Amino acid sequence: MKIQTVETTPFDDQRPGTSGLRKKVKVFQTPHYLANFVQSIFNVLADIEGQTLVVGGDGRYFNREALQIIVKMAAANGFGNVMVGLGGILSTPAASCIIRKYETYGGIILSASHNPGGPEADFGIKYNTANGGPAPEKITEAIFSNSRKITQYRILDSADIDLDTLGEQRLGNMRVEIIDSVSDYADMMEQLFDFDAMCSLLTSNSFSMRFDAMNAVTGPYALEILENRLGAPSGTVLRGEPLADFGGAHPDPNLVHAKELVAVMMGADGPDFGAASDGDGDRNMILGRDFYVTPSDSLAVLAANASLVSGYQQGLAGVARSMPTSQAIDRVAAAKGIECYETPTGWKFFGNLLDAGKITLCGEESFGTGSNHVREKDGLWAVLFWLNILAVRKQSVADIVNDHWKQYGRDVYTRHDYEAIATEGANALMDQLRARTSELTDQRFGDYIVAHCDDFSYTDSIDNSVSSKQGIRLLFKNGARIVYRLSGTGTEGATLRVYIEQPENDPAKFAQDPQQSLAELIGLSASIAKIKDYTGRSRPDVIT
Repeated sequence: MKIQTVETTPFDDQRPGTSGLRKKVKVFQTPHYLANFVQSIFNVLADIEGQTLVVGGDGRYFNREALQIIVKMAAANGFGNVMVGLGGILSTPAASCIIRKYETYGGIILSASHNPGGPEADFGIKYNTANGGPAPEKITEAIFSNSRKITQYRILDSADIDLDTLGEQRLGNMRVEIIDSVSDYADMMEQLFDFDAMCSLLTSNSFSMRFDAMNAVTGPYALEILENRLGAPSGTVLRGEPLADFGGAHPDPNLVHAKELVAVMMGADGPDFGAASDGDGDRNMILGRDFYVTPSDSLAVLAANASLVSGYQQGLAGVARSMPTSQAIDRVAAAKGIECYETPTGWKFFGNLLDAGKITLCGEESFGTGSNHVREKDGLWAVLFWLNILAVRKQSVADIVNDHWKQYGRDVYTRHDYEAIATEGANALMDQLRARTSELTDQRFGDYIVAHCDDFSYTDSIDNSVSSKQGIRLLFKNGARIVYRLSGTGTEGATLRVYIEQPENDPAKFAQDPQQSLAELIGLSASIAKIKDYTGRSRPDVIT
């Protein structure tokens, strides 16, 4: 075996988004494309000689091939050890768990999260630091800067490693350990939650649930925890086998892409509890019988009931939400007398707060919830948290949420996504809104008066870093909000996300359909931003 130094030229499109670099598979298959980015990661890291790196992914198309390249490059760049998930599989939260448990240098996660998989679909890669969380902007910007001037990369000339056998192998001077992808994560969940109470619930004749793994990475984790350790009946986990193309489905746990689960849950004979996770296991959707829990409400309910869960009975240090997430969690924090932080979208912004011990729970409206147990959002963890609450309270999902609204009020909330729109039009839409922020302040639109309009900027309270242009906010005097933001997770065109929210304290109106309750604001959101003019779209592609 010998180290090869390969001459290369830079690519100009390797700036990581909110969660790593995501492109079409065919882009990553371009000669040198993946290797350039991996070498750029290694070039900006300090003192990697002899260190341990965790590597794994969500099993999507090109996962195994990419992993072989990365492991050989790690050996050529001086890493002493690499821990690889069996079959190349590691969910994103499990990778974070392993980085933290074994105190490794960091990890590389291969995933495009909730994006489709397959030869014509999407692929992604991101670097996580020693705290288990996504690299902060100062590192991702350094990686991007290096990718624009890279001239060579190093890779070991060797045969591929065996990804499918547990145990140790050698790759040059580097030790490769193929590890059980599931056990460490499942053990951690058993420490956080009351498995005895949850087992009693799941094995009773009066309770049933379905978990849709969407042919994605969470399948093996859900099978081990829900069916093997907690005793749920066989068949509780749906689509539990990870497939390279996710079975041709879109592994995004929302009402549109998890429609089969939604159909199962609707009706008088539906299961008591339903949930789904996404491509890499970091997102979740929560359902009751005939009842959908918005991610914002889910975060608030978890915070309000944390004292019922063994791993969180010591209390919450604080909570945090991304700026577009509804203010439901703010109400709980105020009632409990704890701090609630508002950050930009992107899990990396929660990392400093978690590391500093300022928060215990955090979440985003984009179906992501998590806590201080890892440094990633964690879909299955959120499902188990809900199961623990259900086991203790012995109420339905709908009753728990309705009781929550009666105590704290409801933030009626929706998100409208305009997907794969022309990037030029999307940027022009945001630019004209940004130019009108002062003009829009104090304007009246029907019953709504704009109290404040800005382009959200965030100053990190720990390291004082500043993140600007994080979304246009219209804050109305009655507490309602409209937020416009371009997503950083797509690979084709641009995705415009519009978030619409209005507080409601009248219990008689809690059961209303949010699309009806928010109809006037929804209309305003389209007309104020001139969405049709700039995008050509008269309606969103996805409503959640």
